[in-house]
Amino acid sequence: MTSSKNTCQEISQLSDEEVGNFINSFDTVLTDCDGVLWFGMKPVPGSPEVINLFRELGKKVYYVTNNSTKHRRDFLKKCIDLKFGGTQEEVLGTAYLAAWYLKNQNFKGKVYMLGEAGLAQELSDVGIECIGLGPDLPPKDPFSAHVAVDIVKELDPDVNCVLVAFDFNISYPKIIKALNYLEKPGVIFLASNTDERFPMDPYALPGTAAIVASVTVPAERDPVILGKPNTFFFDAVRQRSPTVQPERTLMIGDRANTDILLGKNCNLKTLQVGGGVHKLSDIRRWEKSSCPKENKLVADYYIDSLGDLLPLMQRIKHLIK
Repeated sequence: MTSSKNTCQEISQLSDEEVGNFINSFDTVLTDCDGVLWFGMKPVPGSPEVINLFRELGKKVYYVTNNSTKHRRDFLKKCIDLKFGGTQEEVLGTAYLAAWYLKNQNFKGKVYMLGEAGLAQELSDVGIECIGLGPDLPPKDPFSAHVAVDIVKELDPDVNCVLVAFDFNISYPKIIKALNYLEKPGVIFLASNTDERFPMDPYALPGTAAIVASVTVPAERDPVILGKPNTFFFDAVRQRSPTVQPERTLMIGDRANTDILLGKNCNLKTLQVGGGVHKLSDIRRWEKSSCPKENKLVADYYIDSLGDLLPLMQRIKHLIK
């Protein structure tokens, strides 16, 4: 017996009644940010109005991002500046998830971090000390075994976790330290996310996955990956709001292998927007695929831009409960 394949409905092709049924089918929204709500410092046209209309309809909105560089208050400022609104409790980034995860583990000791200031601040907010922030300059002498030994001698014996995230100052000495901390039995190994690239057309920018791989390969062990598509984001939402129901939650994203797959892993409804990493043509190809992993990437719904929902929602307000 063959299992049924996932299929995707284009919202633009639905009747008014079907769009109304879609809007009425969820109470909670988890939305990715870059590529869905904004590009850089420019909001996607119509998207602030859609998010605020969701709230007017009584729906709870959470911002979920794999970006580990910023503290939640910095994300919130951007949300407010771009007219999306919200509260700090509604902002969930991987920097916050790292602190949330370690706090729930009753973590003791220090964290050796490859990351940015926002991540360090989130850890500090829950009383966790971290080291490793900022440049770790190469030694003045040419690299040699002797120089490497000197680097290893600097290790802090109180480090009980290695946390790898995006770090603009990544360097060989940092990788040496991370690797040797992980040689110690019982040290926790976390990674913020494994996004392959950052969206910045027409340029190609390596994502956090490149930094994570620089540690996982020599360490010969895999980290706990906190970001999408793993379930920690939804776990954090459920801890804050235990009444949230997966079947009445919508995940919105532009990247299928993180955003949409998070939704699938948590049994959420999923909406993919165009203009980002993955296109409608990708979805149609995955629909036909005999590979279960590819078919799992198929979102339940598709729309070219989140802002395109605005005129539809305004037109069918009488159908929305």
